[in-house]
Amino acid sequence: MQFRTRKVATIRDVAQLAGCGIASASRVLNRSGPVSAELRDKVMVAARDLGFEFSDVGRSLRSSRTRTVGCVVPSISNPVYSAAVQGIEDVSADHGLQLLLSSSGYDPDRELSAVRTLIAKRVDALILTVNDLHASPALDFVRSRDIPHCLLFNYDHGSPNACGVDNRAAAFEVGRMLAAYGHRHVGYIALRLTSSDRACQRLEGLEEACRNFGLAAPAILEIDERGEDLVGQLLAFLLQHPQTTGIFASNDQVAIEIMSILRKARVRVPTDISIVGFDGIDFGQMVEPTLATVVTNPYAMGRAAADMVLAQKSSDQPGCHTDVAGFVFRSGGSLGQAAAKTSLLEKLALPQQLSPPRNILQSTSEER
Repeated sequence: MQFRTRKVATIRDVAQLAGCGIASASRVLNRSGPVSAELRDKVMVAARDLGFEFSDVGRSLRSSRTRTVGCVVPSISNPVYSAAVQGIEDVSADHGLQLLLSSSGYDPDRELSAVRTLIAKRVDALILTVNDLHASPALDFVRSRDIPHCLLFNYDHGSPNACGVDNRAAAFEVGRMLAAYGHRHVGYIALRLTSSDRACQRLEGLEEACRNFGLAAPAILEIDERGEDLVGQLLAFLLQHPQTTGIFASNDQVAIEIMSILRKARVRVPTDISIVGFDGIDFGQMVEPTLATVVTNPYAMGRAAADMVLAQKSSDQPGCHTDVAGFVFRSGGSLGQAAAKTSLLEKLALPQQLSPPRNILQSTSEER
């Protein structure tokens, strides 16, 4: 069977069918000048019958605008980023703009490559989450170009064009709640602690709370970058710090993995040790016990970031703006009173008796 390719209609074809000049047809289709009602009707009928559509490439070359918004996030499988992207998409669609999305996979080189590609495609604005606000070639490249942009989740005091949670303040609240439940020795477990500004800020907030409320300085575990042997790392950490009665995980996915490992090790949550996460993903309310966590609103943050770049795009003097998103602490079943001073050494099973939880690598690689 042979298929015939239909010829793409041009504005010349529309003008010929309507019986007018190309300039007249262009004025009708672009709504750029006065024409008679009769001519307008003829041109619109001809365009409809021919299936004529403007070339976005040609239009963007003439106007220097592509009506697109670029977005770079580390992951689209993490529900936090997915919700934020949905917020960006909804605002973009309301303004007749198309979203071009790229995922960096937490790789600074891919991050820079994605930014370069989107700018080369002449996006009208750019929203991005970088690994480290203070050491990002991608962000440096964006700032060297005259393009409306907004950082999403990368928030720091005084950082321009940014929308995110005050991670220090949120982590301070975690420390305050741990202290209120009688915990005096806590741990902080994070992925990419040395390269993630969000993880570092949350540690700083926890450390400040420990100082303010008389807790010992938190014990710290940075999870292996490749997610290997999380079982061994966690149990070795607890054996090294047996006084630990509460753990703050840098995000909910890490917290849920920890709870799964502890269950296999016959360590009871929260009877033997309390766990607190960060983000407030829905799945945290489906596990048993439910996860205590800092609840954020990534969908609203995505919408706010989109509003911010669109405001910059429509202003001759966009200036610098920062939107500090709100958060709430949600108490869950994983947070309880500090356990009695009974060493965890008596409760931990030998690491070799345990099998790693399913999908450790996938779950723990989703740091936000």
